[in-house]
Amino acid sequence: MKVYILLAHPDTKSFNGHIADACEVALLSAGYQVRRQNIGQMRFDPILWHAYGQVQELEEDLLTAQQNILWCDKWVIIYPVWWGSVPALFKGFLDRVLLPGFAFKYHEKGPFWDGYLTKRSAHIIATSDAPAIWLWWQYRNSDIRAIRKATLEFCGFKPVKVSRIGRVKYLTTAQIEMVVAKLARQIRLE
Repeated sequence: MKVYILLAHPDTKSFNGHIADACEVALLSAGYQVRRQNIGQMRFDPILWHAYGQVQELEEDLLTAQQNILWCDKWVIIYPVWWGSVPALFKGFLDRVLLPGFAFKYHEKGPFWDGYLTKRSAHIIATSDAPAIWLWWQYRNSDIRAIRKATLEFCGFKPVKVSRIGRVKYLTTAQIEMVVAKLARQIRLE
């Protein structure tokens, strides 16, 4: 299996970076092919339109991301919840990479579309300081709905699994290691 890991937290030394490291090691040790990008080390303009209607060429890191998406069987995305949503840099990445003609195409007549990224699955790993129940109760999992339904499934990814880790700032070192090991095993066994 070919797995593309996107660390969508800008800091590779964060808890999210630790999860990405563990998943990468577990997948490689199980014989999977793995490609990884760390959003904080990528060089690209996250703004989709600087001037309405002008084509904005994709930077090398975004072209690589598109190649990785086309190459993979599974896309693992790891991000923190900030202000009830995803980090702005990650949102900008999605805006620039998942373009019409690459990820989807609307039908010329009617409101429907075709997702071009079928025959791929995805796994979202979202972390937050807030309890997971709070994100569901107060925000109706707004980040998950946006990334899972309105982005990945819209573009053809199925199934899209989700792992939510809440109360991160309250986890002990031992609990962190247990969570990371469990996620790495889960990703490897899917």
